[in-house]
Amino acid sequence: MDIGAKLKEIRQGQRMTLSELAKKTGLSTGYLSNVERNINSPTIESLRKIVDALSISFVDLLHDEKEEGVVVRKDERVAMIRAKDDSILYELLSPSRNKALEAMLLTLKPGAASGKKSHAHSGEEIGYIITGRLLYTVGQTTYTLEAGDAIYYDASLPHHYKNIGDTDCVSIWVVTPPSF
Repeated sequence: MDIGAKLKEIRQGQRMTLSELAKKTGLSTGYLSNVERNINSPTIESLRKIVDALSISFVDLLHDEKEEGVVVRKDERVAMIRAKDDSILYELLSPSRNKALEAMLLTLKPGAASGKKSHAHSGEEIGYIITGRLLYTVGQTTYTLEAGDAIYYDASLPHHYKNIGDTDCVSIWVVTPPSF
């Protein structure tokens, strides 16, 4: 999927200039232009700013217009990789963007984190750790999560996570309303 081209198509469809998008996101017009031309790969943090400014979700951005089903096969998942080092992989488990919730499989390489700063959005989240160890901060409280642990919180609270183990951390996340 050509994310840059899709972002440009959505932005232009809203009759928004790169300058207007830059003002809304706090990102430079040059950087945004490079993202649209697939010269730069946006971080999850930057992509979140862009989709928020465009008033769309990550699912809207990644959704393929083919017929929706009820089963998402492993080899048909919509995947988003953060940066070029493949340190974070989000795989959408939800078959549709038109539902009340979305589910994701998140794989973090050792040391990988959600970004430099905490982020927040409307809704609720629940996560379940399948393998590995995850340091998760919600508001002012930090939790160490291990295989079999779950966390549930109000997503309007600032949150941030980091793989503190020496193996991949694999987890399942369910978010409502969809925000990825």
